[in-house]
Amino acid sequence: MSPPRVSAVPVPLPVPAAEGVVRGNRVRRAPRLRAVESAPAPTASTARARRVLFVTSEMADYIKAGGLGDVAASLPRAVRGRSDVRVLIPGYDEVIAGSPDLRLVGRVPARAGIPACDIGEATLPDGLPVLVLVCPALYQRGGSPYVDGSGQDWSDNAVRFAALSRAAAVIACGNAGLEWQPELLHLNDWPCALAAAYLRWYGSDVPALLTIHNLAYQGLFPLDQAAALGVSSDQLDSITFHGRLSFLQAGIVHADQVNTVSESYARQITGPEQGCGLDALLSRHAAGGRLSGIVNGIDSSWDPRTDRHLTEHFDLHRWEGRVANKRRVQRALGLPHGEGPLFAVVSRLVHQKGLDLSCAVAHQIAAAGGQLAIIGGGEPRIEADVAALSRRFPSSVGVYPGFDEGLARKMFAGADFLLMPSRFEPCGLSQMYAQRFGCLPIAHATGGLIDTIEDGVTGLLFDSADADALRRCVQRAFRTYRMPGLLSAMRRAAMLRPGSWDLAGSHYLRLYDRVLERQA
Repeated sequence: MSPPRVSAVPVPLPVPAAEGVVRGNRVRRAPRLRAVESAPAPTASTARARRVLFVTSEMADYIKAGGLGDVAASLPRAVRGRSDVRVLIPGYDEVIAGSPDLRLVGRVPARAGIPACDIGEATLPDGLPVLVLVCPALYQRGGSPYVDGSGQDWSDNAVRFAALSRAAAVIACGNAGLEWQPELLHLNDWPCALAAAYLRWYGSDVPALLTIHNLAYQGLFPLDQAAALGVSSDQLDSITFHGRLSFLQAGIVHADQVNTVSESYARQITGPEQGCGLDALLSRHAAGGRLSGIVNGIDSSWDPRTDRHLTEHFDLHRWEGRVANKRRVQRALGLPHGEGPLFAVVSRLVHQKGLDLSCAVAHQIAAAGGQLAIIGGGEPRIEADVAALSRRFPSSVGVYPGFDEGLARKMFAGADFLLMPSRFEPCGLSQMYAQRFGCLPIAHATGGLIDTIEDGVTGLLFDSADADALRRCVQRAFRTYRMPGLLSAMRRAAMLRPGSWDLAGSHYLRLYDRVLERQA
């Protein structure tokens, strides 16, 4: 597994006047873009609830680059009925434009090569409060949260996400001028992980929970950037990883609790095969009861009875709508109306997701009378391989390059099977989306796929991430498809399987309590 690209050394940035800021502590921006479906208002008083700052580098309400964006939109809402939770996110263009009520409420002073940042506050339509880290020089630019328009890491990513982490720590220390102060920081992945280290370096005893969504991305930067991040020579031990700075390692070392997005992944990352060089450190956390796993949920919009993207709706007892969605997918991808099973791939086209394995079984699917529908984008080589498949099997393989939410949902609702031969999968959401829509996942038995798929009941699992193992599992799928009674029973069981964010949220609330009680 190759490590993430290392950003170049950033030039210390000046502190420009905040663009769009006017007197009266208001920020004027374009009208709101969009927000996720509103969650119900809290049913319990939060007067005596836990005060939690949920720190994230993306949130689907505003901007999303991966599964973390969905989690950040759903989990704070799932716990807010019993917690005073606020989200902290960088002030990207999309966040500023999507927050017409943004008002400035605090400020984080400059330190070393990290410029000063304003803190804005906005409220989403359902009442969820969001703190926005306003620094146009760091965050208001094109591209995604992590890469530019050409897909290259921003050269100043170390400073950009150190600023986010440091802001979280300064807020927790009560030094940002806010009236509100959290009792707990909930940090997510490497862009926020350094907050746990800043807390300890600043002498704070506010506890930090670090959730690892994907250990393969660790926030690695050249060692000579330490001074620009305000890291002194006597603080280097915890952040140095094989001669580079590792934001994630620093977070793991200093966090009071480390959590992953499934129980199986929490176990697997304590071994060398999936530990990405941090397995020994994580094993010590596990031995001390400081490593846990909670499976993600899916939100209420994934309902085949009401989803606005579907061609026709259906439920546990009426399947006609699945056929209509299957036909719509076939037409959209230029496939004939075959009567065999439709296999789907809804995924980033990257090595981790095992797309080479999916391509390897395309001939078998086509020869047996099935079809393969693929949607996604990613690594150029894999995109080229997928495109070549559609040219080789034009009546059996259809490809939609890029992503379209409506088509993806129709694929979950119309396909018979979902291919997920991931080499590793911390949690996975696609298998749960597919299950809710009666599409049976075919998955490598790893990480969260183990925790969410019961082999032969709610999907099909295979043990080894290789083409032969996947081929045998595809053969099982064809046999299942030819047994209507079994296929219907498995579909119903799958539709009842995925957990909601309310369930996942209750597990996080208990974990919050455990961390806070340990600190008391």
